[in-house]
Amino acid sequence: MMRRMFLGLTAALAAALAVGSAQAATVLRLSTQVAPPHPFLDMADYFKSEVEKQTNGEVQVKIFPNASLGKDDAVLNELKLGTIDLMISSTNNAAKQLPQFQIFDLYYIFPNYDSFNAATAPESPVFKRLQEIADSRGLGIKILALFGSGTRNLSVASKPVETLADIKGIKMRVPASQIVAKSWEALGTVPVTVAWPELYAAIQTGVAQGLESTLSGYLGSKLYEVAPNLVLTQHSINGSHFSMGERSWKKLTPEQQAIVQKVATEAGKLGTQKGIEADDKLAGVLEKEHGVTVTRPDLAPFVEAMKPLHDEFAEQIQATDLLELVRGMM
Repeated sequence: MMRRMFLGLTAALAAALAVGSAQAATVLRLSTQVAPPHPFLDMADYFKSEVEKQTNGEVQVKIFPNASLGKDDAVLNELKLGTIDLMISSTNNAAKQLPQFQIFDLYYIFPNYDSFNAATAPESPVFKRLQEIADSRGLGIKILALFGSGTRNLSVASKPVETLADIKGIKMRVPASQIVAKSWEALGTVPVTVAWPELYAAIQTGVAQGLESTLSGYLGSKLYEVAPNLVLTQHSINGSHFSMGERSWKKLTPEQQAIVQKVATEAGKLGTQKGIEADDKLAGVLEKEHGVTVTRPDLAPFVEAMKPLHDEFAEQIQATDLLELVRGMM
């Protein structure tokens, strides 16, 4: 009788401890705008797996893809409030809250991935300066990683593009970034601001006739269905950020913070690598499996149109110091 009571009490205690442990777990909600396949989701999956493993389940991550928690503007505000914990996105989608993020939107500013990786490394002066600016603007975010998720390229609905003159006058979809809009205006197009989740419909209905994106974003969102002419302009390495709300960060123990930061840094490196891999193979996949017409124009006219604008644009977004930091790392 006593043995049965003891065993019963032991089982009850074990169950109570299990419930308490589950209740103690911190669940982090991670938002991103994209659908698979995409480097952002490769990163999110890696981050979730490693954080949960390395914290022994004390910190759990729930991933919300395809803008299911809202557009980036709203998500950034939710990060500040602590109602969403993490986000992985392109820096140009944060242009309203952090205009200096648009330093990555200066087309052809980075000649290669080595220079880009040097500028976005956690210990780089560019990284540190961007965090200082975010703090001074009261955004309530901690930038965990800056990374690249592939080169951005032009896609057009109506016709193949062989030269810069071929895009003159087309309605070009741009995000809410003044620099991106002015860049495409300088290239001869008519910029039209459209949020990423609304892009497919905008091209389909003729609100916009062209777009620029990574190859992963182009494939994952099936934009090839409405803009089947891919132009490998490679005008920028897609500057991207992995950020966490300060309120959510402060909920973690110092040990958990160290793990989250370490894994996020690793995830950023993974995102950059996945972007490079996507650039290497996806143009061929799109051409062979989805009937996309791929052209490779002479990029010299594109580069020449952009370089004189770097200083002007940097001054407009109060990022002249960042531009000089980037140039100093070349």
